Amino acid sequence: MTPERRAAPIEVALLASVFVIAACGLLYELAAGALASYLLGDSVLQFSTVIGAYLFAMGVGSFLSRFFERQLPAHFLRIELLVALAGGLLPALLFLAHGYMPGAFRFVLYALVLLVGMLVGLEIPLVMRILKRNVALKDLVSQVLTFDYLGALAVSVAFPLLLVPKLGLVRTGLVFGLMNAAIALWALWLFRFELRHLKAHALACGVTLAVLLAALAGADVITTRSEDKFYADKVVYAATSPYQRIVVTNNPGQGRVGHRLFLNGNLQFAERDEYRYHEALVHPALLAHGAPRRVAVLGGGDGMAVREILKHPGVEQVTLVELDPAMTELFTRTPALAVLNGQALHNSKVKVLNTDAFTWLKETDEVFDVIVVDFPDPTNFAVGKLYTQTFYAMLDQHLSASGFAVVQTTSPLVARNSFWTVVTTIESVGLATAPYHAHVPSFGEWGFIIASRRPWRLPGADAAWPPGLRFLNPQSLPLLFDFPQDMARVPAEVNRLSNQVLVHTYEAEWGRVMH
Repeated sequence: MTPERRAAPIEVALLASVFVIAACGLLYELAAGALASYLLGDSVLQFSTVIGAYLFAMGVGSFLSRFFERQLPAHFLRIELLVALAGGLLPALLFLAHGYMPGAFRFVLYALVLLVGMLVGLEIPLVMRILKRNVALKDLVSQVLTFDYLGALAVSVAFPLLLVPKLGLVRTGLVFGLMNAAIALWALWLFRFELRHLKAHALACGVTLAVLLAALAGADVITTRSEDKFYADKVVYAATSPYQRIVVTNNPGQGRVGHRLFLNGNLQFAERDEYRYHEALVHPALLAHGAPRRVAVLGGGDGMAVREILKHPGVEQVTLVELDPAMTELFTRTPALAVLNGQALHNSKVKVLNTDAFTWLKETDEVFDVIVVDFPDPTNFAVGKLYTQTFYAMLDQHLSASGFAVVQTTSPLVARNSFWTVVTTIESVGLATAPYHAHVPSFGEWGFIIASRRPWRLPGADAAWPPGLRFLNPQSLPLLFDFPQDMARVPAEVNRLSNQVLVHTYEAEWGRVMH
């Protein structure tokens, strides 16, 4: 019998390198896609185009590897160092481009994606050709692909669950850049007798490590400076959760704006006028019901809508369903932000559930007198599903016979077709609608829709208006339901899960404003 061949140390080292190389390569691809979706919106489009460009560039890199004929270990080492720099610094460079050169962000994004993809595409063919010296082709291909896929699997699981929540995108990129640099150092030691200009290669490794370590030490400064520049105000809190980029700014100076919340770069509220939005969102539906006891809030993890609901003393229970625990923790545990919602999330009447509202509605059997739907605008398909016929049909099943739901629904002035698409979609499940709008200076004209099985009517003279409202009163409320000619109803399609027409309409209408 032929004795089983034992793997040589250099073979083991290179196969381990394949695992790290694959992990790093996928990490840079995921980081670019995540940042593009955070900063440009429409996660499906951004991830699709980034992944497509990255894979194309990898193909170009694999093709170019045929032109590397001599000194393969030296070429491999240099490429590892370039990947370490370009890939490791990719998230930091994109944050800086977004803050200081927003007009050039897309160019920088795809230039870096193509560069890193091409370099990553060069790595594996070179490793295989180096390994071919000692390994039969059949074993070589199977071993390399096995370690390549294992590395990709490890990162695809760790990226959303561990790396981004714990390290953030900038630090994650730099840590993996250091891993690429470590592979280059390993190659320097493994091939020290083959390499020409050993000192020059050692110096290049040292410089690369120094750059990445310096960037790692200044990761917070890089992110904060770029976001301060982009948001114009001082960033007082910033975090990347598995679901979104959360940024809170504050401008306490003259002409005080106060705190502002941004999710994925989109403004969610400004302290100086959020009361207009939240009073308009909550009170027309609760006053119309007359005696709501059980209320649900879907979205609204900042607790502002809950604050308004608790002004109605008859409310016995508020269930807040917020996908992102980072949001509810932020507005519960940060004193300056908890003050804004009046410590509402500490109230014993409030139950917080950190789960997907779509799934929760499908699984729960609870029924509510009022359901407040306070989701972000439908900038992508993940959020767009929460504005579909399917979602509103489930919403209907959880309303009491005399219950009301209210939905925040973009601007009927800027995104007129989008607004009336939501109205049409709600009506398609058999609910009556009462559309209305309010002027919120930070947003302009903003739209809302009350949905119910019985027609909505203005609260009567005996309605128990809560004290201390700053925007709404019995005289101003009827005016919100009057739509001038430029916001009047237009024909619109039903937004279904199968077509998500609203996402495309919304992007087209708001895109005209942005550009």
